[in-house]
Amino acid sequence: MTSHPAEAPPGPPNPRRAEILGAAAELFARRGYHGASIGDLGRAVGLTGPALYRHFSGKEAVLAEMLLDISERLLAEGLRRAAEPDPGRAIDALLSWHIAFALDNPALITVHERELDNVPEPQRHRIRRLQRAYVEEWVAVLRRLSPRLPDERIRAAVHACFGLLNSTPRSAAQGLDRAAMADLLHGMARTALAAADSLLPENASPDGRAGTAPAADRG
Repeated sequence: MTSHPAEAPPGPPNPRRAEILGAAAELFARRGYHGASIGDLGRAVGLTGPALYRHFSGKEAVLAEMLLDISERLLAEGLRRAAEPDPGRAIDALLSWHIAFALDNPALITVHERELDNVPEPQRHRIRRLQRAYVEEWVAVLRRLSPRLPDERIRAAVHACFGLLNSTPRSAAQGLDRAAMADLLHGMARTALAAADSLLPENASPDGRAGTAPAADRG
């Protein structure tokens, strides 16, 4: 089996804020947003509650920046990988990127699933807009592979694929090492996409001729 190593996503630029956001993700994932206080978060990073306010105005601001940051990073890297001219390589590159994110950030996935509605507007609107744009990058690549397939079917397949990849808060806790889990997710996701009316044939080139599926972009 071809290995698909999961690259580490780039982190936010401010180390102290990044530390607070990382601790908050773990805390909110374990206790829930409403079950964790500013004092709890401060203690997790060695700060008093009042000292934490020098970095964030409150819990809502922490949650909003956390989910905005991951949405912006997913889209920025998604844009870069979707620009690969060969659509088969582009989809493998997108898969490798999202798998890396999902393996590195299970707590963020949990927080997003449970707590997005606690983000105030307009930040919540911006997060959803960024996420829609990320989905559309995948849709555009898959459309290049199967131009006659309806967009709504492609979009549904992408969302179903994300459901699989974002299972890491549960699936990655089953004892497989990182490389094996990355390979498993990559293979399952590619098969799932292929099942959408031969959307991504494993042994066909983008023009429909038989051949070897392109290897993943490791860059």
